[in-house]
Amino acid sequence: MTSIRERNKELILRAASEVFADKGFAASKTSDIAAKAGLPKPNVYYYFKSKENLYREVLESIIEPLLAASAPFNQAGRPGEVLEAYIRSKIRISRELPFASKVFASEIMHGAPHLSSEQTEQLNAQAKHNIACIRRWIDQGLMAEVDPHHLLFSIWAATQTYADFDWQISTVTGKASLSDEDYEAAARTIIRLVIKGCEIDISAASPSERIGHA
Repeated sequence: MTSIRERNKELILRAASEVFADKGFAASKTSDIAAKAGLPKPNVYYYFKSKENLYREVLESIIEPLLAASAPFNQAGRPGEVLEAYIRSKIRISRELPFASKVFASEIMHGAPHLSSEQTEQLNAQAKHNIACIRRWIDQGLMAEVDPHHLLFSIWAATQTYADFDWQISTVTGKASLSDEDYEAAARTIIRLVIKGCEIDISAASPSERIGHA
């Protein structure tokens, strides 16, 4: 059973994600965060001590899922399987953590001033590992000679746009929010572009594995 402390912290963290995403770190006020959370302002300081600590907690809430999304690269698997799982995980993050994703994007665009050296190291190390995996598949003749760095950057851009540019997507599609079918269509489209563009042979995959590439 969730304790009152855990519930309040979650409310504040969720509200902070929205406020920071909307106004940025400097312009955000703890009073606005408290109001959105429906809690007294002192509660913000009681649980998080400062606005800076709260902002770092929001960043942490997105960094952990981003690192976890790369899990398919950390085990043996065919390129098609790994890239599909990775893309689906990234789409899921954009759908479930859109505000934290925007905060992270803003942080990166400003040179990551609030990321700790450990967090930066973790993110860079995982990216380099993923790139090394792609390079190995290329060397083994399992996919086309594409630039591994730019392939990864392209996947990031394609998947994170569903969180970071949600206003534009809503305007173009005419939908206030995307449905399950929309996110599935997005995932399938990106997967198809990557698999076809990288000339990955999925003929050896099982029927269930081929669904995303049909």
